[in-house]
Amino acid sequence: MSDPTRALRGAVDLSSLGGAARPGQPPTSAGAGQPAAAPSSAAPRQSAGQAADAGGAIDGPVVEATDATFNQVVSRTSVVPAVAIVWSSQHPQSRALLDDAIDLAAGLEGRLQVVGLDVATNPGIMSAIQPPEVPVALGLVGGQPVPLFTGMVDKEQFRQVLDQLLQVAVQHGVTGRVSGGAAPEAEEELPPLHQEAYDAIERDDLDAATAAYEQAIAANPKDTEAQLGLAQVALMKRTRGVDLQQARERAAGDPSDVEAALVVADLDVLGGHVEDAFTRLIDLVRVTQAEERDRIKAHLLDLFAVVGNHDERVRKGRTSLMSALF
Repeated sequence: MSDPTRALRGAVDLSSLGGAARPGQPPTSAGAGQPAAAPSSAAPRQSAGQAADAGGAIDGPVVEATDATFNQVVSRTSVVPAVAIVWSSQHPQSRALLDDAIDLAAGLEGRLQVVGLDVATNPGIMSAIQPPEVPVALGLVGGQPVPLFTGMVDKEQFRQVLDQLLQVAVQHGVTGRVSGGAAPEAEEELPPLHQEAYDAIERDDLDAATAAYEQAIAANPKDTEAQLGLAQVALMKRTRGVDLQQARERAAGDPSDVEAALVVADLDVLGGHVEDAFTRLIDLVRVTQAEERDRIKAHLLDLFAVVGNHDERVRKGRTSLMSALF
């Protein structure tokens, strides 16, 4: 895939605000010569709870962050990835990008938090933008900033960027969710082999993660969580190095290209567009035969395993697949 950290139109760096946090730890200052931004000089230093009260809630699918609360928001991206939209109330048209982000995130089932940052009322954020223009889209994964782009883009292009951001999050083991107004839930302690697999994913050693999950399944063939993890790691392996835009263009250019359809279906599932992936492959099952049809069916069953057999979309997908086959 193309590098998600490459800006479409100009990179930005808000690391001076958020710092680089390891999963489970609060963010620190950004390093030499880049101290973390402080709240406005007119405001007294606040505790975490006071900052949240002053700047609004920092939980939930959509957050309005401030200079004072931004570090707290960043720290939560060790559990759930976020896309931060820097806009200005002095330029109301720049809020359109935030509105687009909210619309797109609504279809991702809580896999991505949206953070709004109004630079007109938060000068610390504004001073971190190079060049100082709005709107700006910035990814936040595991406390790390991921520059995305500046200016407006169309929604389909924005969706592709968010897909790439979620792929980065999965590769770093940041796979929590937010739902409604609830805060991300703390992660439970994992069984040793599951933790070993998780740690391997964090260091991008997918072979080691596969081995750990396989060992867990060998010890307990009914370990459904290990089976799900193994399927997800296999999906990550298949999509490693895939250029999202090129893959979609290839599939759109030739709807009968089975290989292209399988790749895009993988990317859709990885990006949270599960029903799109299922529909794409089931439609292809209807117009293919013999070995080609069997290959698509097998791939679809793999994706069912990735999502989880108890998921309602999988149940519907299985029904649709049966209808397509018979």
